[in-house]
Amino acid sequence: MRNFLFLLLAILSPLSLLAQPTAAPVMTYIDADGFETEETEYDGSAPLTATFTAHISGADGYTALCEWRFVKAGESAPFLTRFDEDTQYTFTQSGSYTVQLLISFVQGADTIEYVQDDPFTVNIRESRLEFPNAFTPNGDGINDIFKAKDGWQSIVSFHAQVFNRSGRLLYEWRDPAGGWDGRSGGRTVPDGAYYLRVDARGADGHHYDIRKTINVLTGYREETR
Repeated sequence: MRNFLFLLLAILSPLSLLAQPTAAPVMTYIDADGFETEETEYDGSAPLTATFTAHISGADGYTALCEWRFVKAGESAPFLTRFDEDTQYTFTQSGSYTVQLLISFVQGADTIEYVQDDPFTVNIRESRLEFPNAFTPNGDGINDIFKAKDGWQSIVSFHAQVFNRSGRLLYEWRDPAGGWDGRSGGRTVPDGAYYLRVDARGADGHHYDIRKTINVLTGYREETR
C-alpha cells in the first residue's frame, strides 16, 4: 500500500507543477513604419508608447496580483508601479529603463510568486533637431518639402511656423515628421527668403528655440546622373 502511495505521488507531482499559474509577459509598440512590433528591448527615439501584457496562464482558482515595476538606470526604487494585468506607458525622457513584472498568485492560504527573469529594457536616445537653409518646391520630387533634416529624434513637443517678410503666417505644423510644401493660399510662394520659427522640446529636456531665414528656390533643379 505504501509503495502504491509513493508511486501515485510521483505521478501527480509533475502534473501539479505543470498546473501552477505562470505568465509570459510581452512588450509591444508601433515602430517607425507603423507596424506593431513585439520585442524584449527598445533603443531609439521618444516618445515611445509601449504596451505591456502579462499573458497569464494556468491561474484558474487563483487571484493574480500583478505589479509592473518601471526603474530608471542608476536608481534602485521604481519611479512608477502599475498594478494592472496589462498596462501602457509613454516614455518621454531620455535614459535607460527596465520594466519587470512580478505576480503573486493567491488561493486561500496558498501563494505562488512569479518574477520575470529578464526584464524589458528601453533606451531613449538624446534629442536631435536641425533644419536646412533652403528647399526647392518645384515638383521634381527632390527636396520639394521643407522639413527637419534626417536623423531628428526624441522630440516630444514641436511647433513650427513659416512667415513671409511682412510677418504674415503662411504655414505651421506640430509633428516633427511633417513639413511645408512651399504653398500658401493654394499657390506656391514666390522665390525668396522666408522666416522659420520652431519651438520644440527634446526627451533630454533640451529646448529648441530655432529662428532662421530659409530660402525658396523653385528655379533650382538638381542634376541627376
